[in-house]
Amino acid sequence: MIRDEQFITGEIDRARVRGLLFDVDGTLSDTDDHMIEGVSKILAPFSFLFEKKDHRRFARWLVMATETPANFFYGLADTIGVDAPLARIYNWLSQKQHPKNIGRKHFTIIPGVKNMLYQLSEHFPMAVVSARDSISTERFLEQFDLKPYFQAIVTSQTCRHTKPYPDPVLFAAQKLRVDPKACLMIGDTIVDVQAGKSAGAQTLGVLCGFGTGRELIRAGANLILSCTPDLLKILLD
Repeated sequence: MIRDEQFITGEIDRARVRGLLFDVDGTLSDTDDHMIEGVSKILAPFSFLFEKKDHRRFARWLVMATETPANFFYGLADTIGVDAPLARIYNWLSQKQHPKNIGRKHFTIIPGVKNMLYQLSEHFPMAVVSARDSISTERFLEQFDLKPYFQAIVTSQTCRHTKPYPDPVLFAAQKLRVDPKACLMIGDTIVDVQAGKSAGAQTLGVLCGFGTGRELIRAGANLILSCTPDLLKILLD
């Protein structure tokens, strides 16, 4: 989903880019629209409480407003060392509750992303750097046959610390055999920008996910684009 604040601001050193690192949620996968739809269904019986009975507008605001606090608590869990156990518990519960359907969740890809990856893969080594668990990350990539485009897949369970720490960015750069300073971290939230910057990489924020332009600018993103496929215009034109 692209919000009203469609713009391109900032710049990157294109000649310096030798490897591309992609977040998943809100960057490759249209996760926020799914979340908004889910919240909307919960709010639908109470639509009479909202102006013009527009409960979807409130649902969108609620999902976007919780992004930064959610990142804070996720980072806190990582800091005190309970993120990995929580991920294992989540995977175990998912398998217990839905043993036949584990990993079969239907994901939505952002329009134009697969073509973008196809074209970029001919010029750059690429990796996924996600705060997702490994199961759902793999399933999303498999659903849309995206795995062949990536030389490395880094999830919340790969390194000792996940984003906003630099660990997953440094790990991905090592797998790609590219200096971290020659990588471009692409994501939709401040934790993507923070992880990339702390690893020495250039960072690019996209507005098709959870973060806002104001947040991404404040976090120090080198460049902000309306949506992820616009990257083609920056790197290949």
